[in-house]
Amino acid sequence: MSETRRIYTELCHSTVDRITVRGVDLCSELIGKVSFTEMMFFDILGRRPTLAETRIVDAVLVTLMEHGLAPSAIAARLTYSGAPEALQGAVAAGLLGGGSALLGTLESSARLLNKLVVDPAGVEAAARREAESCRATATAVPGFGHPYHKPDDPRTATLFRLARSLGVPGKHIEACEILSSAVDAAFGKHLVINASAACGALLCEIGVPVDIARGFALVSRSAGLVAHVYEESKRPIIWSTLKAVGDAVPYVGPDGTPAGKWA
Repeated sequence: MSETRRIYTELCHSTVDRITVRGVDLCSELIGKVSFTEMMFFDILGRRPTLAETRIVDAVLVTLMEHGLAPSAIAARLTYSGAPEALQGAVAAGLLGGGSALLGTLESSARLLNKLVVDPAGVEAAARREAESCRATATAVPGFGHPYHKPDDPRTATLFRLARSLGVPGKHIEACEILSSAVDAAFGKHLVINASAACGALLCEIGVPVDIARGFALVSRSAGLVAHVYEESKRPIIWSTLKAVGDAVPYVGPDGTPAGKWA
């Protein structure tokens, strides 16, 4: 007879006069004693972060919070315009777009770097293989390329410099830079190491599991989306945006004749 699987949680427990988070008293040991970043790290990973780990996570959260009128922000503003009573719905709508093409690339980049650092062939050989495979299949390399930042993403250099000053192991950052050289050689041009790749490398350096790396990006972006929703409530832009879309994408009838612009 198979042993019955235990069903339990290690995260939180409450009594009449006490709240315990991972075995630590919330009121006497956490509130006012730890920062949000430290609490987030502790709650997710089950251990207190070092000073270096806290600064790394802080840097990632700051880097990813605001991206201007990106699809996630536009989705949040659109949702808010239709349901201004539901702030949570607007933020949730923005977060739903955090997939493989935007925001979620942090996870894809981290997964690739983790793969490179343990490859039996060595990082350089593995990086060449991955870069050449992407080139041959016309597949984007996770974390490489940016429509605006050229020749390099200024955030990447800042993040790598910070991590090195904090004395992190550095093997994922090194793997990212080796991969960059391999990508440039395979594609015959320089492709930017973007902020998603840099953030993925930093989270790997401090032991954040790849499967939850995207979660750190989502936490950060949530705050940015609240800012967008608040601005939309005070100074709406979404109706002007919709008009611009209507003007830029006219309706064409079944006979191929364009109709007028947005009314």
